[in-house]
Amino acid sequence: MVAKQGSWRVVLSAAGVRRVLLHPAAKPLVFVLCLLPFVWLTLGAAFDRLGANPAEVLIRSLGDWALRFLCMTLAVTPIRVLTHTPQLVRFRRMLGLYVFFYASLHLLAYAWLDMGLDASDIGRDILKRPFILMGFVAWMTLVPLAATSFNAAIRYLGSTRWQALHRLVYVAVCLALVHFFWMRAGKRNFGEVTVYAAIVAVLLIWRMQAAIGRRRQRFKVAASRP
Repeated sequence: MVAKQGSWRVVLSAAGVRRVLLHPAAKPLVFVLCLLPFVWLTLGAAFDRLGANPAEVLIRSLGDWALRFLCMTLAVTPIRVLTHTPQLVRFRRMLGLYVFFYASLHLLAYAWLDMGLDASDIGRDILKRPFILMGFVAWMTLVPLAATSFNAAIRYLGSTRWQALHRLVYVAVCLALVHFFWMRAGKRNFGEVTVYAAIVAVLLIWRMQAAIGRRRQRFKVAASRP
């Protein structure tokens, strides 16, 4: 009897989570939560609370949040599958757009606060410093993903081509990690880089295993046909 009650609690709890995820207020709430880092950094800059070097803190914090949101976006599918909560897919597009939002602010903060919005200086700096070049290429990789993150683009490109294009997210996260690694290499500070690399490795390995599993299943289905 106790075991049955425990199992019912689990079922009810899972059902409750699904109802919360489908609630009309869920997406606006997630939108506001994703915006909080930007608000915090903006207020910190406005009230001079970002330390002795606010420009550096602002640039690096925006880059950190872009990478965090990239990891969260990649984590949606594994969590959705492992927890049997397909409702999570409602938030994946929003998280992906926030990746582009924070990455664009990261690039803008660098161009403005470090380079004074001088296009020629920015161009020379990108070509001169490999980690800047890698970060810029990572941002460029995100541009077509953000530009096609709406339903009309899916209909225009078709599901197969759209999915193929959006696999660029794996390229973007690898480039972002290299950018982060080279940026920290000068100070030999690899603690955070290791954490992010481990998270990304787990997410990518899970995807590879899932893809192999789907391919094997297709082969079994094909082999069973007369």
